[in-house]
Amino acid sequence: MARYQNLFTQVQLRAAPEMGPPMHDATFGRTGLGSYSYWMGKFGNAQLGPIYLGPLGMASLICGFLAFEIIGLNMWASVNWDPVQFARQLFWLALEPPGPEWGFSPFVPLAQGGWWILAGLLMTTSVLLWCVRTYRRAKALGMGTHVAWAFLSAIWLMLVLGFIRPMLMGSWAEAVPFGIFPHLDWTAAFSIRYGNLFYNPFHALSIVFLYGSTLLFAMHGATILAVGRYGGEREIEQITDRGTASERAGLFWRWTMGFNATMESIHRWAWWFAVLTTITGGIGILLTGTVVDNWYLWAIQHGYAPAYPGTGVVDPSLSGAPQ
Repeated sequence: MARYQNLFTQVQLRAAPEMGPPMHDATFGRTGLGSYSYWMGKFGNAQLGPIYLGPLGMASLICGFLAFEIIGLNMWASVNWDPVQFARQLFWLALEPPGPEWGFSPFVPLAQGGWWILAGLLMTTSVLLWCVRTYRRAKALGMGTHVAWAFLSAIWLMLVLGFIRPMLMGSWAEAVPFGIFPHLDWTAAFSIRYGNLFYNPFHALSIVFLYGSTLLFAMHGATILAVGRYGGEREIEQITDRGTASERAGLFWRWTMGFNATMESIHRWAWWFAVLTTITGGIGILLTGTVVDNWYLWAIQHGYAPAYPGTGVVDPSLSGAPQ
């Protein structure tokens, strides 16, 4: 008889697809009857579908598709509609925001940054609609709305980068271009221009929460896999009716980490760490250029970073910072 192994699943369940509870407010209904994927089944329950989009989901996908098309076609036009060059240079192509001469005006010619504004508007509309859809689906199923709020924290960072900070700075040119390497180049130039983001305390907090959330999620996933033979994956039941899986997992965490994590608390830890990654990151970006012009000088003035050794020449930009 085959034994259940939860690292490489040997037994894949096959039954009638689980359709879920009836959706009385589902305007468009569900699509598809549900199917299974053998390779996804190597990692877990591999049922695919049925899928419910509804009016908000459809509107979100349409807006997202239009934004994707605008960005892609502008990139293609930048290489004179050459498909070979488009494929070769794809990682370096960009759709740039309007130049500083346009300020924060919403009326910018399409060829001079208007396409960027339109694509950004459609993309923002798409993710906001999807967030509202996520919230409403959770309420319809009697679930908590934790996923929607977590999604909103990521949207906060996106809006800071592409709309809120440029608005406060009075220029679309402060926003991030669309493109893979161009947006990475923007990040490097942004850090250099404002005195190294590594001295931004909110950036530091964001990195702490980023690394912390990956560590917590990985450790939690590993712990549940380790007690899977005792039914550890049934975490909801183990919260209210603690069994040997949660007892062993809690003992393991106390022995190895020095504190206990319950089947519920570990999810709260991981949720907050992940959400605070984008919240603190957005605060750090929002303060850059609006409140702090040079993070390195700010760090020297507040005892957060040491100054370079004196050369005997006074740097007028320090403006009172210790020499």
